[in-house]
Amino acid sequence: MTFEAIQHKVRQWRVANLSEQNTVLILSVFVGSIAAMAAIVLKNMVHFTHQSLQRAFPETDFNYLYLAFPIIGIVLTVLIIRFFIKDDLSHGVSKVLYAISRKNGKLKLHHTYSSVLTSTLTVGFGGSVGLEAPICLTGSAIGSQLGGFFHLKNKSVILLTACGSTGAIAAIFNAPIAAIIFAIEVLMLDLTSQSLLPLLISAVTGTLLSYFFLGKSVMFNAIHSVPDFELGNLPFYALLGLFAGLLSVYFMRTTQSIEHRFTLIKKKWLKTAIGGVVLSGLIFMFPSFFGEGYDSIADILVGRSDSIFYNSPLYIFKYNDYTYLIFILALLLFKPLATAFTGVAGGVGGVFAPLLFIGGIAGFFIVSIFNVFFGMELSVINFTLAGMAGLMGSVMKAPLTAIFLIAEVSRGYQLFIPLIITTVISYIVFYPFEKYSIYTKSLALQGDLITHDKNKHALSKINVMSMIEDDFKTIPPHATIKDITLLIQDSNRNVFPVVDQHSLFYGVILLDDIRKLIFNPDMYTTSIKDYMYKPEININPEESMMSVVKKFKKSGYYNMPVIDADGKYYGFISRANVYTQYRDIVEEISED
Repeated sequence: MTFEAIQHKVRQWRVANLSEQNTVLILSVFVGSIAAMAAIVLKNMVHFTHQSLQRAFPETDFNYLYLAFPIIGIVLTVLIIRFFIKDDLSHGVSKVLYAISRKNGKLKLHHTYSSVLTSTLTVGFGGSVGLEAPICLTGSAIGSQLGGFFHLKNKSVILLTACGSTGAIAAIFNAPIAAIIFAIEVLMLDLTSQSLLPLLISAVTGTLLSYFFLGKSVMFNAIHSVPDFELGNLPFYALLGLFAGLLSVYFMRTTQSIEHRFTLIKKKWLKTAIGGVVLSGLIFMFPSFFGEGYDSIADILVGRSDSIFYNSPLYIFKYNDYTYLIFILALLLFKPLATAFTGVAGGVGGVFAPLLFIGGIAGFFIVSIFNVFFGMELSVINFTLAGMAGLMGSVMKAPLTAIFLIAEVSRGYQLFIPLIITTVISYIVFYPFEKYSIYTKSLALQGDLITHDKNKHALSKINVMSMIEDDFKTIPPHATIKDITLLIQDSNRNVFPVVDQHSLFYGVILLDDIRKLIFNPDMYTTSIKDYMYKPEININPEESMMSVVKKFKKSGYYNMPVIDADGKYYGFISRANVYTQYRDIVEEISED
C-alpha cells in the first residue's frame, strides 16, 4: 500500500470518527512531544559537540583553536545547505510568522530536520547564535506537517504550527507559561478557548519530557535560591532598564546594518570567508562568545564571574577594577557583531540566546559599577536576571514572554516587580527607535506581517488575483455605437472595457452614458472613443488587498479595472465582492 493510500484511509477514519477540534487536541500531544524531543536531541548534540572538541585537545591549546572551530562549523553548515537542503534556513522565527501570515501555517518538510542538523554544526563549533529559533522552526514544521497529513482546516494547521513552537520552547527552558505567551506575543496567535487548550497541552507535554530527560532546571541549575529584591533598589532597576533599552537599539541597528551590507556581496564564498574570519577573531579575543553563552551567565549567577576571562588574551584585565569593567563593556559592544557575522557567514541560529547573554552581562555591568565604586551590595543574581528580561523583552517586542521566562527558568518569582520595571522601561526606550521587533521588521516592510488586528489579518488573506472578474464583454477601441449596441444584447453588465487585440487597456464605456444613443440609429456610426473615459485609479495585480480597499474608499468606485504596469487588462474587481470575502474571513477568524 502506498503512502498516499495510507494517508487517504487515515483521513477517512479521522473524518468519520473525530471532530476537527478533538483531532487538534490529540495531535497537540504528539506535536508537543515530537517538538520537545527534537529540542532535547538538539541540546544534547550541541553539548556533545562542545565536549568532544574540548576533550580532543589540551586545555592550553584550546584557545588558539577558537580561530579554527567557528570557521569549520560555518563551512560545514554552508556545504550542507548548498548541496543537500538547497533552501534558506536563516531567520527561523520570521519564517514561522511568514508561514502563518501567507501560507496558512504550511512549512516545508525539510524544516522538520534541516535546522536541527545545521544549527548543531554552527553552534556546536562555536557560532555565536542561539538554538531557540531553529528549534522553534523545527517544532512549527512538525505541527504543520501533521496538520497537513490529517487534512485539517487552515486555522487548525496554524494552531498546530504554533503548538510546535510552544512545545519546543517549553522543552528548551522548562518554562510552559513563557512558551504559551511566546505563541501569543511573538507568533501573534489569537487567544481563544479553542487555541488555548492545545497550546497548554503542547507546553505541558514539552515541559514534562524536558524534566524527564534534562532534569528540572535546564539553564541555571546551579542557582539554589534567588534573593528577595529590596524596595530601595527599584531606582537601580529603572537605570538598568534605561541601559538595556539603549543596548537593544544598538543590537538591532548593528545586526541589521551588517546583514544589509553583506547583501551587497554577491559571492557566497566571500561572505563565508569574511564572516568566518571576523567571527573567529572575536571568539579568540572573547571566548565567552563561543556558542550560546549560557555557561558564562550561569557562572556569573553562582559567583564565578572570572570565567568570562578564561582563555582570553585579555585575561590580565581582570586584575584592575577599571579594566575589568572595560572588558565587560567590550563584551556588550562586540557580542552583536559576533552574532551578526555568524549569520551573514552562513551559520544557522537565532538571536534568543545572544539577547539573554547581552542582557545578563548588562545587568552584571551595572551591578559591578555600584558594588565596586560605590561600596554597595546589590544582588548580582537579581540584576543579571533583570537585564536578561530587559534585552529580550524590547528587541523581541515580547515583554511578557521575557518576564515569565526569566521568572520560570530561575524560579525567582519574587522578582516579578524588578523584572517588570526593567523590561517596561527598556521597551519604552526601544520603541521610539524601532517600531517592529527583530522578527517582524522585514516582514512588515514587505507587507507580509500578520497582526492581532482581525481587519488587517482578513485583508492579508485575500489574494488580488483571486478576486478578478474577467467575464466583462470587451470592445475594441475602433468600434462604433452600433457595435456596442449589439454587444449589450449579450451582456448582463453595464460596464464595457475598451481593449485592443494585445489586451492593452484604453478605458471603459458605461451603459448609462450611451443608453439614449443605442435607440438612435443616426448615431450608430459614431466612434465609441467619444464616450469612453479612463478611470483615474486602477488596481495593479501585484498590490495588496489593503491597498485595494484604500483605493475603493478614496475613489468611491463600485468596480475598478485591474491593469499591470505595461497596461495589460486582466478584468475588474468588485467592491461588493471584496467586502463579502472580507466578512467571511473575519467570521472564520472570530469563530471560537
